Amino acid sequence: MSVLTSPRGKVEVVHCRRTESQDVYCIKSLIRKFTCKLFGKLNIIYLLEKANLAVTLCNDKEEIMAQATFLDYPNWNVAKQDDWVSVFRELDSDIPCTPLNTLFMHLFVAVDEYSVGCCKEILRTVYKAVPELHFIFLIVPSYMSLGSTLITLFDQVGNIPCLTYEEDFAVHICHRHSHYPQLHVRKARVEDHDDLMPIFMRYDTILKETYGEYFLAELIEAQDEENHAVVCEVEGTAVGFMSVCSRVNMQLLHECFDLGPFHGLCFPHPDDILESSQDLSVRRSQDAELRSSSQGSQKIVEELQEPVSPDTVENIQGNIAREAASEEALTAVQSGNVSELEDIEKLSDISTGYAQYHHVSSRSLASLILPEEPVHFRPIYRGASAAFCIQLFCIDEKYEARSLDFMNFVFSLFSDKNFCVISLPRLTPEFFLIQNFVKVVPFNTCTLEQDLYVFHRAGLLKSINIRFATLLDTPGVENLVSTLMLNKSILEDLDHYNKARKDPDGTPLQAFVAEVAEQIVGIAVIRNEMDIEYIRSHYNIEDFIYFGHHQREEHGHMHHFALNPIFRHYTKFFLKEILRLGFKSCLYYHVYPKSREGKFQNPYAHSLTSALHYLVPVRPRRQIVYPLEKLGINAPSKAVSKDPVSYALNHTNRKLTLEPKITVNAKIIVVGASSVGISFLETLVFCSHMKFNNLTLISTHGLPGKKLLDTEQRKFLASDHCFNDKDYALMSLCSWVNVVVGRMTGIDRAAKHVVLSTDEIVLYDHLILCTGQQYQVPCPTEADISQHLTNREVPNSSQRRYTGKVPCNHFTLNEEEDCFKALTWIRNNSITTEGNIIVYGNTIDTYTTVETLLNLGVSGSRIHLVQPPPASTITCINNYSVESAVADALGAAGVTMYRDAILAQWNDGLHPDPIYSASFTTPTKPFRLQCSMFFSFCEKNVDYETFKALNDACLVYDSRLVIDTNFHTNDVAIRAAGSLTKFSNRYYSNEWTHSNFSSKEIGFQLAAAMLHLFDPTLEPVPEPPANLDRLIPMYKGAKIQGGILPGSYHYLHIAKPAIPTPLEVQMAQPNYGLELVTGSAKNGTYFRIHINKYKMVETITCLSREPFPTSNYIRLFGQHEQLLNNLCARYDENLITDLYSYFTEPWCLALFHDRFIDLRKELRQILASKEEEDLPSIEQLAHQIEDEEINPTEKPRQYLKRVFEESIYKTLVERSTLDYLHYNRYHLPMYAWPGII
Repeated sequence: MSVLTSPRGKVEVVHCRRTESQDVYCIKSLIRKFTCKLFGKLNIIYLLEKANLAVTLCNDKEEIMAQATFLDYPNWNVAKQDDWVSVFRELDSDIPCTPLNTLFMHLFVAVDEYSVGCCKEILRTVYKAVPELHFIFLIVPSYMSLGSTLITLFDQVGNIPCLTYEEDFAVHICHRHSHYPQLHVRKARVEDHDDLMPIFMRYDTILKETYGEYFLAELIEAQDEENHAVVCEVEGTAVGFMSVCSRVNMQLLHECFDLGPFHGLCFPHPDDILESSQDLSVRRSQDAELRSSSQGSQKIVEELQEPVSPDTVENIQGNIAREAASEEALTAVQSGNVSELEDIEKLSDISTGYAQYHHVSSRSLASLILPEEPVHFRPIYRGASAAFCIQLFCIDEKYEARSLDFMNFVFSLFSDKNFCVISLPRLTPEFFLIQNFVKVVPFNTCTLEQDLYVFHRAGLLKSINIRFATLLDTPGVENLVSTLMLNKSILEDLDHYNKARKDPDGTPLQAFVAEVAEQIVGIAVIRNEMDIEYIRSHYNIEDFIYFGHHQREEHGHMHHFALNPIFRHYTKFFLKEILRLGFKSCLYYHVYPKSREGKFQNPYAHSLTSALHYLVPVRPRRQIVYPLEKLGINAPSKAVSKDPVSYALNHTNRKLTLEPKITVNAKIIVVGASSVGISFLETLVFCSHMKFNNLTLISTHGLPGKKLLDTEQRKFLASDHCFNDKDYALMSLCSWVNVVVGRMTGIDRAAKHVVLSTDEIVLYDHLILCTGQQYQVPCPTEADISQHLTNREVPNSSQRRYTGKVPCNHFTLNEEEDCFKALTWIRNNSITTEGNIIVYGNTIDTYTTVETLLNLGVSGSRIHLVQPPPASTITCINNYSVESAVADALGAAGVTMYRDAILAQWNDGLHPDPIYSASFTTPTKPFRLQCSMFFSFCEKNVDYETFKALNDACLVYDSRLVIDTNFHTNDVAIRAAGSLTKFSNRYYSNEWTHSNFSSKEIGFQLAAAMLHLFDPTLEPVPEPPANLDRLIPMYKGAKIQGGILPGSYHYLHIAKPAIPTPLEVQMAQPNYGLELVTGSAKNGTYFRIHINKYKMVETITCLSREPFPTSNYIRLFGQHEQLLNNLCARYDENLITDLYSYFTEPWCLALFHDRFIDLRKELRQILASKEEEDLPSIEQLAHQIEDEEINPTEKPRQYLKRVFEESIYKTLVERSTLDYLHYNRYHLPMYAWPGII
């Protein structure tokens, strides 16, 4: 916050923020004729789309006071976008402008009364937000005066001609030192104590309490060759302090962190052991991209593995010295504040790169199979330490953005050191100093609660140059990428660029290199994005750009990006230069799923990019399933409707190149890859303005979505339609989440770690339990059927846990891996041709499993479906028509069904492994079946190991893990969700649990509750009123189940969250509503819709022999029947004989569109807003009629309809609807709109 005072004495409290699209109207209102003469006639939306930085100044009422827009190339066409540096260097050789340190002001508008103060505040904010920025140029026609505002802040440096017509333009410049100068750094003195102590005390008092009141003075006095203390000062006052030491515990760092990319922070030594003998032999015998599993899972894929050579270091030091000399000369010219310390300025919005990338390239992209993986080889470094450490650091918040001004000075104190390291507690918020450091990835066995950050001396260089690659760069690129998995692919693409500037298929190709000290330190290869129509229609890129303002050739597809880790803080600059030099406005990077044959779940189509965490993941869009044959020529184009290999999309654009992300280092551990857990992780990952460094999933089989059984596995188990294999591919969670394969066996709440079945431990700051419930091995009652016992005479074993050895031919199917094992057993043991199969249980999964067995070729006569006594009167399908059709199909297939049967014995009480026979008791007489395979689908329950871990950790457990309405257990650091949980008894709602709701929505709400801990942009959640804090939340998402039932019936049931009740009881209620049914269940044409008393679709049940578009039907839930083309009226008039056909008609396809909900919200907002001064809104009229404030002579509905048609509302609604159809015409070409007929 700052205070502006006008010449007339008026005061405004103002603050700066990034410009948003809704600011455009106010910006236009501030444009004057003089503005147009200075900057030209501008399309504001287009300008904001292409701007690198746009800043809006608002007062405390959020009224816009001023706005400025900055780009990385000049306006008025005085120089080419990709070649302006030489023009401006010729203008004034004393101004060392580069693409790194220069921006151009393309627009400035302000409220006249405060214009000078507004401009100063915006410039100060820009220099603070972009620390490497030194010069802002302003270019105007030479005959124009800058006006009373800009002339006070900009100085003219010369004139340059326009490229397109004969006119000169005046070039003006604004220097950093006039607004947010660099800080002077010097050795600390004891007298600095009084200036520094208030700064220390503002943040923490522990040091004073521990070491005494004068600890800082004592630290300053204790300086020697190994320990130094430095301060930065402003006008003679110390405003920051740093203590550095050359003693570093290298042994501890080598044990805990992967320092391979930095040669262990040591100088090279002849006796260094950098590879195991096995790895060395493999590397000599294989292609460069085929690396050993230990290298592939632990080493960085896209990083230089070799250290910087001594020659390189010497060269770098020479360049730093030369840059310092030039900076000193510049200082003399500019009176002072721009000094050699410029060498250490970094991008304020860049966060830790190396650690993020390493997460992507190794641990995140590979499941850490703890029980099976060998111990990874760790290099041994025998050279001397090349690092010093920062022991203590503090700076006044006002000058925090200049923190890196310290670095050049402290490196000069240790001329023999190349690295600076700092360790921080994990939960320390990322501050300016470390945003340009590289975060080092810890080993799996590291138990330190500290994060390690590294900065290399070469990072001080500002002479990095991004340019197009040439043929002469090939040896440098070869050296750079020699250790990369796909180095051949990179070099081949570079060769194609050098030879033809395009791919063999003709696609334009561009290659860029990053050069420092005449050495290649980075390589990037991009192509034109040829599938941009597909991307627009299948991904929400319009969350980040206005698509219409970007030309087709401005979209680039990034294939390769590699950058030496010591220059990682220049990653965003590299990306920005790619966009500028390549005349691109957007870049896309595709992450493809690995085929199932691969051991690790990582991308394969492109080389991995170390820039991934500087891009934003783009959410996939839900697609309409089109009836293409019925649509004919009105179907969408093939570019939209095609179905290529699914991939996750990542994106950046010009607006994002200077946009910071909020970094979260907290260890968030999710236990269980259930739909709830996956939804939780998905929500966090797609927070585009946040970067979660430590997301970890602990799961028995890793991430789902491996496609182990293709389509067969999907038939074994019913689906809740939360996620499918395509969804997992579109998310690519493995790019962002560390995966630990194992089972949780314990929780140490005091030490805050999870114990795995392999005795490994995983530290956490926030633990999320989403293990759900699983089918358990049934415990036989051990009743002897030779005594002809009935169910009444045997003990109840439902609460007993089976503790014996699980027979090898007994299967409980909970995940796709379980289904894969079952299928493998069937194929390996000739089960399809011989032997009986018993399917035991009464859930819907028993039916889908029987159908799968029949589909695999097992004869129905050898399948026995044994159903235990039901736990309630509600069946798993809860629809008599569907159940009858399935029962008839089972009978027709020859499947034998047994009802109310309880498992008594395996193998007549003898050793049960393998199972040869199974005995059951019934209400009448027992029976015995021969058995080759036994599938158990008894009631789901919490796994015993999970229960024991929760119970031993003293978490409150009452048949389920007890939580409150905010997902908290009795430990504030542990949250839980899903079917594992129940609400506390104090809510008096034991019948309601998370099992009653959509798992996907539960996961989303859990993430939303967690985000308030990390996201400062969110409004704080208000405490509920005292009388409402005992109410449980009611979620509205549909509860879905579906699968393929016996008879090859495709089944789908969509319903609102509710306490399970028999369908007959529901229909007997007086306010049940209407039931619309077409077709017959036995004929496989059954379609049932339940319309509630509010005329909303509440339940949908489908049973069909033909596949149907499930995702389309899910969108019908919650829609008003009139929105479905007056569904009830048409049904009553017998105009609808087949709902399947009805919902493939072209009129309804807009309802299935992913943005239809946005149209509904927009129309509702129109009707709720007051568009005419003399009349209330339609919503207000409805309330007045309801409250009897007005009594129309006609029926209320007719009155509202007449008012609507006679007012402006009808025009607004029609215009909004037509705009929706026109904007989404690539998805909805079957609709006509004015102008096409």
